[in-house]
Amino acid sequence: MESKKLEAFLMAVDMGSFTKAAEVLGYTQSGLTHMMNSLEKEIGYPVLERGRSGVSLTAEGRRIEPAVREFLQANTRLNQAIAQAGASKGEILRISAYASIAMHWLPAIIQQFRSECPNVDVDIRMADHVDGPYELLENGTMDAIFVSRQEEGSYDWIHLKDDTMYAVLPKYYPIGKRRSFPLSEFDGKEFIMPSQGFDKDILRIFNRLHVAPDIRPTAVDDQTVISMVAHGLGVSMMTELTLKGRADAVLIRPVTPAASRELGVAVRSMREASAALVRFIDCTQRVLRNMLEK
Repeated sequence: MESKKLEAFLMAVDMGSFTKAAEVLGYTQSGLTHMMNSLEKEIGYPVLERGRSGVSLTAEGRRIEPAVREFLQANTRLNQAIAQAGASKGEILRISAYASIAMHWLPAIIQQFRSECPNVDVDIRMADHVDGPYELLENGTMDAIFVSRQEEGSYDWIHLKDDTMYAVLPKYYPIGKRRSFPLSEFDGKEFIMPSQGFDKDILRIFNRLHVAPDIRPTAVDDQTVISMVAHGLGVSMMTELTLKGRADAVLIRPVTPAASRELGVAVRSMREASAALVRFIDCTQRVLRNMLEK
């Protein structure tokens, strides 16, 4: 049974006239009459009384009217859900991020963004190398990347935070009462380099100050690097965000002179960014502002 016939049926009942209902629906009166005759034939009995005073429901029509209204409301909700699902499927933001950013920032950002843009999906890919996200951005696989700023490549940059560098030391390290750790003190020491290519941010600092630790490259995650330091296998340097919630087993001190990596969002072009991406970046800035002010 066509929903259009049922909609016309209710319109005729509500208006009390085939003529008025036909005008509202854009039908001719004869066309609407033919449609109602066809509906009654499908149902198997009359549901409308036709008279000089207009159109009214038969006893059987009064019985089915509530169910007809309920059916049409459910049909409307279904059509809306189908439309929303189709819009969501066609609107996906592809984001790549360092593990530390994905862990500490993105959940709150995505939660807020979903409440503001429920029809846009966010597809997250964790970065396993500092260069990986930039390559994905350049070839168009990603719409935006949450990374530390690198000099190579052509992209638009949105600054989010300067992520402070900390020395990561065994608990028994003879730091005394010093509240900071001179970068020069890394010189010649066994240094456990965080893996996955994030050495670029650290080496940039060491090279600028001509500091040359005895670097021990690894192929393990950050938590394992921290555990290696805790067991006296060397020292390391990590950022505030990387160490968040993980530093109980080691001694950490900010380095001097102060050093950091610049974290932000890189996109190919803000001028060519979609409306959804612009809103996602705006949401990111607002959520982080509130997080960092606490």
